[in-house]
Amino acid sequence: MEWLLRKAQRLCCPMVLLTGSLLASEPCIADAVTLPHVESSAVSSTGSGVTTNYFVSDSPIPGIRIIRNVPYGHDDLQRMDIYLPQQAAGAPVLFMVHGGAWRMGDKAYGPVVENKVAYWVPRGFIFISTNYRLSPKIGPIDQAQDIAIALATAQKLAPSWGGDPHKFILMGHSAGAHLVALLSADPNRAVAAGALPWLGAVFLDAGAYDITKIMNRKHAELFDQAFGTDPAYWKAASPYDQFSKNAYSFLAICSTPMVHSCEQANWIVAKAHSLAIKAAVLGEDLSHRNINQQLGVPGAYTLAVDQYMGSLDESIMRLLSRYSPKK
Repeated sequence: MEWLLRKAQRLCCPMVLLTGSLLASEPCIADAVTLPHVESSAVSSTGSGVTTNYFVSDSPIPGIRIIRNVPYGHDDLQRMDIYLPQQAAGAPVLFMVHGGAWRMGDKAYGPVVENKVAYWVPRGFIFISTNYRLSPKIGPIDQAQDIAIALATAQKLAPSWGGDPHKFILMGHSAGAHLVALLSADPNRAVAAGALPWLGAVFLDAGAYDITKIMNRKHAELFDQAFGTDPAYWKAASPYDQFSKNAYSFLAICSTPMVHSCEQANWIVAKAHSLAIKAAVLGEDLSHRNINQQLGVPGAYTLAVDQYMGSLDESIMRLLSRYSPKK
């Protein structure tokens, strides 16, 4: 599938090209990756008290429709894209949060959505990809609050799309995985925002579960930019420190060439197990970028994620089993 760049809306943040290179002097493009032109229809919707217009369009993949820029707040970045299968009814929902060092990235970048949509939506899933406000405008704790509000809004609207609000699985990559992990570790934030219980979560190479430990040893500058110098903030933003007995099940996927990534994943899984929470580590011999991009490509990696998701709910297991490779 060919995904094209177009100018949609300029914002005051850097842009990550699809190659992963950074142009620090360039503003980012809110809808940086879009599908080839198709006929669209305007729709008016109210989410989180915000009324706006968004567009429903057909995807180049037969049977998939896209609802772009569904609002969950007043900021231009508080928007979601919804990818729908044909005739969805009680469909499970994958809720995706992009990465980008807490200060860049976009819900429509190819590596975030392309292969995941192509794989799971034809299998009967609804796929949601959300934006959130970025650093330095707000920090990671407030970003997690954005994700909580987006989740609550998506669950509220899910029946109108043919989705089941009780069958959400959260997913995030890199910084987005950290934000999903923070919500999963202590669901009270999401509950306070109006979110319903979800089934579990998939963390795609977060590498940032124990923020306090990261900040107290040699680390990349991006952590200073995101988490500052206050140890109390580090602890509040650390999924490891925020874990409670109410935490949700998760699968922590890590890049085995990145030693610290799998080290962090093992720490968070050990913490979960100490609280009798279902969790597992899946190490993959893939780069940090390809952990995200290659998910959805048919093969052992994607099948392992299918197996975890199927373990969360019998109806999801039955749905996925229809497409399992025949022995």
